[in-house]
Amino acid sequence: MKVANLINEVTNIDSFKSYGKVTRVVGLTIESKGPQVSIGELCYIIIGKAPKRKVMAEVVGFRDEMVLLMPFTTVHNISPGSLVEATKKPLEVKVGSGLIGHIVDGLGQPLNGLELPNGLSSFPTENSPPNPLSRPRIHEPLSLGVRAIDSLFTVGKGQRMGIFAGSGVGKSTLMSMIARNSEADVNVIALIGERGREVRDFIERDLGEEGLRKTVVVVATSDQPALMRIKGAMTATAIAEYFRNQGLNVTLMMDSVTRFAMAQREIGLAIGEPPTTKGYTPSVFAYLPKLLERSGTNEHGSITAFYTVLVDGDDMNEPIADAVRGILDGHLVLDRKLANKGQFPAINPLRSISRVMNDIVDPTHRFAADHLRQLLAIYTDSEDLINIGAYKRGTSKEVDEAIQMYPNIIQFIKQSTDEKVSFNDAVYKLIKDFSKGE
Repeated sequence: MKVANLINEVTNIDSFKSYGKVTRVVGLTIESKGPQVSIGELCYIIIGKAPKRKVMAEVVGFRDEMVLLMPFTTVHNISPGSLVEATKKPLEVKVGSGLIGHIVDGLGQPLNGLELPNGLSSFPTENSPPNPLSRPRIHEPLSLGVRAIDSLFTVGKGQRMGIFAGSGVGKSTLMSMIARNSEADVNVIALIGERGREVRDFIERDLGEEGLRKTVVVVATSDQPALMRIKGAMTATAIAEYFRNQGLNVTLMMDSVTRFAMAQREIGLAIGEPPTTKGYTPSVFAYLPKLLERSGTNEHGSITAFYTVLVDGDDMNEPIADAVRGILDGHLVLDRKLANKGQFPAINPLRSISRVMNDIVDPTHRFAADHLRQLLAIYTDSEDLINIGAYKRGTSKEVDEAIQMYPNIIQFIKQSTDEKVSFNDAVYKLIKDFSKGE
């Protein structure tokens, strides 16, 4: 069978290569006359004299009879007349179990300059989401080791959650806690548009050796071209899809989907798309569901995904936050006011939700979580009166109970970064402390 496949591949190999020529460079895009290619196809731009250098680029559009290309690196030394070689295929990356523990760039190449291990296979970076009818329903919780999430916003295997927060409210710290404590078989972490300084800080300080041991990290820093940041998100998702197809439970974390959207806006504006809401182009809102729907369950395994969303000025209704919230299966809102009080993780239980929780937990667990949120809501509504001393005990039985339980609620939600809490322990404590009537 293998020989037959090999003969078939050899038969289908093109006996010639297609070339075009660069005519001009405009901003982020390169125009060439030819070759005959299609959208998303990988090309090489050949530059310099001997020894010649090949620059990878992708076909992003067409204008009249010209091909619009966008390079994965800078456009230095590309000149009119440079040859453009077609590859007849999209970008593929090397994946396999040997990739676990490695840190790669948006093209799947190791960042430390070492060779990738042997035994990896090629896998396309852009794939279609699973057929909706072939997706198994989410029926089993995934322990994340974070008490507030496991008890109040239980996440199922294959669920997709958003982490919404402004800058400096603890997104990276929460992601590192999930990576270290989660019961997933493999973690895939995509750092998209991050500051270069923060990459090593996250890997060595937040993630640590324990977390990296079962993690693949994909990095596309903010100084890299927009296309590279797009490919970083696609590559990380493809790696997670590969492990899912092996029957594993994968946790995919992407920080952040906002910077993915900003990179796609750059590309859209460069090829002539009209700006719409807050300058975002229509392709941004077309690509978001294509990316986010690729995670989740399929007939082999699951990808439980966490996508961080940067909200400008803590505005939850800005365009990207609004679009992502409508696609995902729930969201965790990190509140700056709570972070300023020293409450970490700074999850706001009254603004967060898991849309799958009611299907995967028992009624006792659900009622206890609802009761905690009810107590917190009552306290929050009366907080101003309580703080200025205007509320008199005995006026309301519900407010009295909320005041009494408030310190326990805060203590329950708070968790240090090095504290690991099992799912069963988190649920037991929730039911023990906050079951109604106990």
